[in-house]
Amino acid sequence: MKLSYFPGCSLDGTAKEYGSSTSAICQALGLELIEVPDWNCCGASSGHSTNYLLGQALAARNLILAEKQGLDMVVACAACFSRFKKTNIALKENAELRGKMEEIMGIPYKGSFQIRHLLDVIYNTVGLETIKKEVTNPLKDLRLVPYYGCVIVRPHELTQFDDEEQPQVIDNLIEAIGAESLPWSDKTECCGASLALTRVDIVKKLARGIVEMAKEAGAQAIATACPLCQANLDMRYGEDGLPVFYFTELLGLALGIEGKNWLERHITDPLPLLTSLNLVKGE
Repeated sequence: MKLSYFPGCSLDGTAKEYGSSTSAICQALGLELIEVPDWNCCGASSGHSTNYLLGQALAARNLILAEKQGLDMVVACAACFSRFKKTNIALKENAELRGKMEEIMGIPYKGSFQIRHLLDVIYNTVGLETIKKEVTNPLKDLRLVPYYGCVIVRPHELTQFDDEEQPQVIDNLIEAIGAESLPWSDKTECCGASLALTRVDIVKKLARGIVEMAKEAGAQAIATACPLCQANLDMRYGEDGLPVFYFTELLGLALGIEGKNWLERHITDPLPLLTSLNLVKGE
């Protein structure tokens, strides 16, 4: 299956392990990702909150380029996904805004394709049964809590993906690859990502609270699908924090894909935990 693919700034930089593991698992599962040509930052985090037209234009340019590919677009970053869904609706409902964007780009926009989060594609297109059949290294004895964050599933009328209060996709993927998904209270709590540079005190408080609740639930690690969430939970707690995996890294390990080059990029080293459970080989 071919999909237009928007990696975004994080997966091409600070969350390079998310980008690498995304490419690896998609190849293993028969998904061909065709990168949006000459893509630019989508405007998430600060762009859309400082200048409305600029924020819309940054996202709209990518959507217009993606539509030219004639494929549905998959996005792995939660913030990018949210921006594109919002801008897509704005372009469809606001003829004046759409006209401005088309004039800037010189290309019409119809919104004739779907914008899907990678979780949605893996879960609903590839499917759990296919994943279970492909697992060669089940992650048994690994206790995880699934962390969705704010924007992957909320608001539902925008994302149209999973339940906004009690999502289950990451939970079920964790179980499909042989690990244990633990119930807990904070799976959709905010980690404060949008305040990462302006109010570090708030971000530290929120991130520490989430990690503490994960520990209280009995988790050995956290599984997420958002590069901003991963960065906050991985680096804001300190020496006693938990490893924070991208779901793609865990899926890659279960599929037997060598992933030490991903895992070595983490601040809280996950290799001791994985080695102790014989899920990766020690040095």
